[in-house]
Amino acid sequence: MSPNSKESVGTSIDYQAQHKQRLAYMPWLYFSLKPKHLSWAKPWQDEIQAKLIALETISIGDNSFIAPQARLFAEPGRDIIIGAKCMIAADSFLHGPIAMGNEVAINHGCSLDGGRGKIIIGDQTRIANNVTIYAFNHGMRPDTPIYQQSASSKGIVIGKDVWIGAQAGIVDGVKIGDCAVIGMGALVTKDVPDYAIVAGNPARIIGDRRDKK
Repeated sequence: MSPNSKESVGTSIDYQAQHKQRLAYMPWLYFSLKPKHLSWAKPWQDEIQAKLIALETISIGDNSFIAPQARLFAEPGRDIIIGAKCMIAADSFLHGPIAMGNEVAINHGCSLDGGRGKIIIGDQTRIANNVTIYAFNHGMRPDTPIYQQSASSKGIVIGKDVWIGAQAGIVDGVKIGDCAVIGMGALVTKDVPDYAIVAGNPARIIGDRRDKK
């Protein structure tokens, strides 16, 4: 087989599958696809999203991207609402109730559970890989095994234009203000003001975005 023949076979068999994987782990690329790529990528996304909407209590805004390897679960009363132009990358786990604004990004390997209180995420917030956001907590009385105790759930609110760094964690009951930055690996246990930059375990304020001009 000639080199040109090998190239032709490789392109026809592998290109789309490989490009779908690339998009699944780097979904921001979806929004800059050329028309010739959108001709197959858009129907692929439409099919993925239609199946999710049929099987789960999910609504999805226009021009959003959801990786086929993402796992979304939303029973009645635990809805997932996804705004327009959002993206959810591969290997993420989302369990409602969750409400996202527009242009929200959830990168690969994230884990979000809304408990009973709900996770709310504002417009244009970006969540890096392997972030954990759990809107519930177990009881810890010493007289009963933890797994047998009732869970509490206050909910988590994340403002607009927030950046949450890789491997950060956010616990139940926290409110993160607009335009805040959560450093890589931070564990957020208390409310974060607007524009604050926090880092550490437990997270503490180390700066303000308005000083970064």
